[in-house]
Amino acid sequence: MREVNKWRNLRRVTPKNIIIPGAGQESVWDYPRPPRVEPVKSRIRVEFGDVVIADSNKTYRVLETASPPVYYIPQGDIQMKYLEPGSKSTLCEWKGKARYWSVRVGKKYSENAAWSYPDPWEGFQSITDHIAFNAGKMGACYVGNEKVLPQPGNYYGGWITSQIVGPFKGEPWTEGW
Repeated sequence: MREVNKWRNLRRVTPKNIIIPGAGQESVWDYPRPPRVEPVKSRIRVEFGDVVIADSNKTYRVLETASPPVYYIPQGDIQMKYLEPGSKSTLCEWKGKARYWSVRVGKKYSENAAWSYPDPWEGFQSITDHIAFNAGKMGACYVGNEKVLPQPGNYYGGWITSQIVGPFKGEPWTEGW
């Protein structure tokens, strides 16, 4: 718990180059800390190896300061036959212990390309039995009809659309955000 409290109480720095959102846009700098979970009205789709891995109208997104939204898709809307247990786990100071999933379609393979929280902590129970996909490790991910861009860096899994403005946490110099 000491490690969790360290991350929860870490003093954060706000960058000076925050983009002001335009009409219909959201700034990741208006997202809360601790994060908030909310239902998504748009269709969410994930493709890999020319196969639709997930397609749902029942997803949640997690919003956290400095990061683009992370979309959690119910396992019932995922073709689980393409997922296999991944080789790592991580700990989020808000959501708890994450397990990872690798994706395999024929000869195409993406290791630790998705994650879930089998037993999320208080406030995040709605994402139980849901899986999030790293857009950078998939063929394509969509919010509605818009193909997303992956969050920069190798650690976070947010999806960037034209409705989201930053700057975004993820590059090496942004750890303190």
